Amino acid sequence: MSLLRHIELCNDYRADRFLPFRHGADRLGLIRKDNATALRRFPKLFTVTDEDVRFLAEGSFDELSKIIDDVTEQLVSDGVVAKWRYECFTVAPSWGAPAHFKLDRGAVPFFGVKAYGVHLNGYVRDGDGLSLWIGRRSPKKAVAPGKLDNIVAGGIGYPHGLFETLIKECSEEASIPEALAKRSLPVGAVSYRMEVKHGLRDDVLFCYDLDCPKDFTPRVGDDELVGFEKRDARAAIALAGQGDDFKFNVNLVLIDFGLRHGLIPPDDPDYLALTAGIHRPFD
Repeated sequence: MSLLRHIELCNDYRADRFLPFRHGADRLGLIRKDNATALRRFPKLFTVTDEDVRFLAEGSFDELSKIIDDVTEQLVSDGVVAKWRYECFTVAPSWGAPAHFKLDRGAVPFFGVKAYGVHLNGYVRDGDGLSLWIGRRSPKKAVAPGKLDNIVAGGIGYPHGLFETLIKECSEEASIPEALAKRSLPVGAVSYRMEVKHGLRDDVLFCYDLDCPKDFTPRVGDDELVGFEKRDARAAIALAGQGDDFKFNVNLVLIDFGLRHGLIPPDDPDYLALTAGIHRPFD
């Protein structure tokens, strides 16, 4: 096993299985062909061809959001879309571009739209080494139950901004005081495109580092995580390379942390592949 395996697993997208999802002049997502077939039942709202899927509705952000929400409700009733999470993501052709509409999080893989999240590496300086605070996901989680996780992670839901989401998740998941959370430093982003049961995860994760005081201990806030453990950072990265203890995308965040902090050395035979692999094109 190797760390590179996690990059390969998170990027198993095959273009021939998907169609571009367009609204007006913009591509908003990538819809798997079986999902595209399910949209034929809405001929006034979607055209489905061998070339693409087009959302035909016009209107304001709120009007389009209501239309796509009604479609999603029917897809949920049909068993095509997973249970609603009652949290919405904005849908836009690229980061920072004007959003066309908002979409229930449960339908994001079905439409294959790009989703954005934040992941925080909470680390502690132990002499010349580094330790990481590692969270354990609840066994009741729909995705990766019981797996290891970052100290804080979450999707950027509507209408929250990036840093606002980070501060909110710090409080909710790990009881990190706002004053400490605001010391988190943006250090880049990782991305991947992964086929999943209900469609596609086309995700960008904005990564932050937080140099935690030695006397700070995270505490469980909501029901997302069930506990925290401080682990040697080098050992945590080695554990990721040995198996599947961590949630699938957390492995990419750990690889990024290891590369930036010199825990994965340049003479590692996979070094260049790892460096390139965690940054697929942000198209």
